Amino acid sequence: MLDLSDAHTEVVGLAGKRAIITGGTTGIGRAIAVLLASEGVRIFICGRDPRHLEDALARIRQVGEGSGIATDLADADNVAAFVEKGVAWLGGLDIAVVNAAIPADGLSEMSESDLRYAIATDFTAYLLTAHAVVEKLDGQGDIVLIGSMSAHVLGAHSTVYAGIKYGIQGFAEAFRREMGPKGVKVSLVEPGKTGSDMQLPDIPPDKQREMVRAEESLRAEDIAVGVHYILTQPNRAVVQQLTIAPRAQASE
Repeated sequence: MLDLSDAHTEVVGLAGKRAIITGGTTGIGRAIAVLLASEGVRIFICGRDPRHLEDALARIRQVGEGSGIATDLADADNVAAFVEKGVAWLGGLDIAVVNAAIPADGLSEMSESDLRYAIATDFTAYLLTAHAVVEKLDGQGDIVLIGSMSAHVLGAHSTVYAGIKYGIQGFAEAFRREMGPKGVKVSLVEPGKTGSDMQLPDIPPDKQREMVRAEESLRAEDIAVGVHYILTQPNRAVVQQLTIAPRAQASE
């Protein structure tokens, strides 16, 4: 009989864990929610559009258990309210996936109101969500921040989005060091081009599907698998940063 005792590290089971996911109604957040629910994780999500929320929850409930609310995290008060409602429904918290984000253009291409809204959604809400979940995790668990490869591709028309994601990258590294001694693992996932509503209207759905077939773009489910990998590592191991890029993605 083969001795396979040292052929693989232990894998952490996810069944019975409790997770909140911001931006869990569409795209990457939805894919993460569905995959984790299928593994037995109880899920609480949020998104801005009630129709997207209803659709996402219907899919989550086909494979597991979940609930959520429609809310706009650009309003700072809504962040803490979402976390409180999620933890109350779940009965505690083990995992927080901070994902909700919107596209943004070059600084000179945006109005001041659009700029403020993008910062509130893509940066301030990230930090406020992380702040709100720290005490809820009670000295153990995972915080996964969904960043972007835009942090490494500093294009002329992505000034605001790239700047924010570069900031999230720095925050994630420092936050990991802050929380590690306190028993909480912090990881950053940086997807490359991924088919989702984030690509609209520049890249319509049919073009997105074509790019996936050509392996120039990822599916949201590819990112979900990366998050699953992070969450199933033994407690001693932290995946600090996971960058997932399409094999044939053209250089920016």
